[in-house]
Amino acid sequence: MAVVETILSVILVVLGIAISAIILMQEGKSAGLGAISGAAETYWGRNKGRSMEGTLEKFTKWGCIVFLILALVINILY
Repeated sequence: MAVVETILSVILVVLGIAISAIILMQEGKSAGLGAISGAAETYWGRNKGRSMEGTLEKFTKWGCIVFLILALVINILY
């Protein structure tokens, strides 16, 4: 049982570091100076959800869900 707890703890730590890195890679939600010149209305601005930013948001969402479930499982095992 100690081996399972150790493996789950290592996975939890690695997942926490990965989630932190993914969150730091994301861009801010504020429009900034791009809104003044209309840069948000370009092709890339409209299709941002299908780009790298959208992918990072999906990984963040699912990573946090797995992190929460894994933390609850570890809490029950201890």
